[in-house]
Amino acid sequence: MNVLITGNSSGLGLGLTRELLDQGAIVWGMSRSGCPIHDDDGLRDRKVDLGNLNAIPEAMDRLLSDCLRLDLLVLNAGILGRIQDFHTTDVHDVEHLFRINVWANKLILDWFIERRIPVEQVIAISSGAGHNLSRGWGAYAMSKSSLDDLIALYAHEMPDTHLTSLAPGLVDTGMQDYLCGEVDSEEFPSVQKLKNARGTEAMPSPAESAAQILGLLEKLKTGESGQFVDVRTLDD
Repeated sequence: MNVLITGNSSGLGLGLTRELLDQGAIVWGMSRSGCPIHDDDGLRDRKVDLGNLNAIPEAMDRLLSDCLRLDLLVLNAGILGRIQDFHTTDVHDVEHLFRINVWANKLILDWFIERRIPVEQVIAISSGAGHNLSRGWGAYAMSKSSLDDLIALYAHEMPDTHLTSLAPGLVDTGMQDYLCGEVDSEEFPSVQKLKNARGTEAMPSPAESAAQILGLLEKLKTGESGQFVDVRTLDD
């Protein structure tokens, strides 16, 4: 199995990388910090700042020089930004967040289309925040909503590829350290649900979430390409 994962230096991306390598997959990785796994011959990894859009095509040319096809592309890289009222959010911070959460993914998809490299399945890691639109989540919510739209649009342009915008549910990543430790849940009530879930089955580890997602790949392909799916709404 040939897989490309963005944002595989930590969290869910790292969990997916470990799980796939354990299954014998060849994994190409792209992240700003680089993947901390150094002892697996199946990993080809490159440090790339996805916020620097101009650097992405050349970085992919170098990283994927020997890639003839992909079974799976996981567009996982993303940033949260600060939880705050939208009117206090600097527009330049919004632009930076969109570069990583939306436009970098466009460039990656464009790269595969332009080079005519077949991709069987695309999973873009989205979030229920893009649909809930809770107070404080402004730029992040808007970016994930735009990511959902991006995937729906590319489903028309990549007819031989199955695309899904997938919300993985609550995952206990480093992002939760900020959300559960620093954000005032009285001012932003939606965060209280995260604080209540942390340390329970409702918020699995990255490894557990990765195994769940990979176990759903075939099921996702039975649905319409381009749709948004929340793993918590799927039947067992």
